[in-house]
Amino acid sequence: MIKKEMIAMLLAGGQGSRLGVLTQKVAKPAVAFGGKYRIIDFPLSNCINSGIDTVGVLTQYQPLRLNTHIGIGIPWDLDKNVGGVTVLPPYEKSTNSEWYTGTANAIFQNMAYMEMYNPEYVLILSGDHIYKMDYEVMLDYHKANKADVTIACMPVPMEEASRFGIMITDGNGKITDFEEKPEHPRSNLASMGIYIFSWKALKESLIALKDQPGCDFGKHILPYCKDKGMNLFAYEFNGYWKDVGTLGSYWEANMELIDIIPEFNLYEEFWKIYTKGDVIRPQYISGDAVVERSLISEGAEIYGEVRNSVIGAGVTIKPGAVVRDSIIMQGTVIGERTTVDKAIIAENVTVGSDVAIGVGEEAENVLKPNIYRDGLAVVGENAVIPSGVRIGKNTAITGVTTLEDYPGGELPGGGAIAEKDGE
Repeated sequence: MIKKEMIAMLLAGGQGSRLGVLTQKVAKPAVAFGGKYRIIDFPLSNCINSGIDTVGVLTQYQPLRLNTHIGIGIPWDLDKNVGGVTVLPPYEKSTNSEWYTGTANAIFQNMAYMEMYNPEYVLILSGDHIYKMDYEVMLDYHKANKADVTIACMPVPMEEASRFGIMITDGNGKITDFEEKPEHPRSNLASMGIYIFSWKALKESLIALKDQPGCDFGKHILPYCKDKGMNLFAYEFNGYWKDVGTLGSYWEANMELIDIIPEFNLYEEFWKIYTKGDVIRPQYISGDAVVERSLISEGAEIYGEVRNSVIGAGVTIKPGAVVRDSIIMQGTVIGERTTVDKAIIAENVTVGSDVAIGVGEEAENVLKPNIYRDGLAVVGENAVIPSGVRIGKNTAITGVTTLEDYPGGELPGGGAIAEKDGE
């Protein structure tokens, strides 16, 4: 029997509905980040940099692009005969076919995969955070405390604590209590959704709670372990960690990459971030182009101005176009004399010429005010925007749009144009 000391289970099934049109056709972990990466590259790279060579990736929502991206794991050196990376979608059983209903239920459904490696420890990760972390250091901490469960936590400002699962510990890191999004938090140690379980503890709690609907780690498994008198410890992490779950935080995390001394450094030699590198031509910046403080990926062609922006692979910025404070994902074309201000434009979008995006006053979005906000204009993948239109802030556009969709040539602030082709 194969024996692995620690294997990782990476939860990558989430739709990420708070990313609005960006995740309409693609799972959140597969959304582009930092020009050439996808969000899932970060936890996968952390695994390989931490010496973990067996990773199960649990997919569910719109998994196609994620599966193609991961493939057999070559970029992360995870193409192993024993172990390596395995994509684990929900599958049909002879009696019934079951979707994953909660984070722990997804892990439970893959019990056979874990048993194959007979691990001593199982690391549970989520596929939608941007951070660098050495899981081996966390494992050493787990062993030193003879813990059954170790939860990675990070101190957050007290006023933000009610947004998280909060851990209350004694002086030695042992967890005495926890509260899920408490109104009046008693501590500011927030769970990062990263857990190391001793295999015995994980197996016992998953089997005991297998019939719990929507079985979840924070809501069900951790309380079960605590009630059974298991040792739960909080591992404090003080590095950079960003949950890119909202359009605002996703935009911010991308913008932080272009700071003079980025808080999150993609260029460190000793902790590389790996990704599937398509073979594409080098970037081209014309003699008339202006580029200031931006990340420009391979294959991009810049003929206009780009300031303070993250530009994906194979993007074309045509002459006279100006892009500021924006994220433009791969394969998108920005037409001549078009201006783009504080926008997130997804993959393979075509923007016509003489368009103005991100103009005028902010207004509340008519469709989903809690998602389309922060003054951002958001365009979903494969969208087409006709020439000569004006698009306001807090807007969302998907699908192939025509001039008729813009009364008076304008989509005012807070407006939305949704998919027309029946999707």
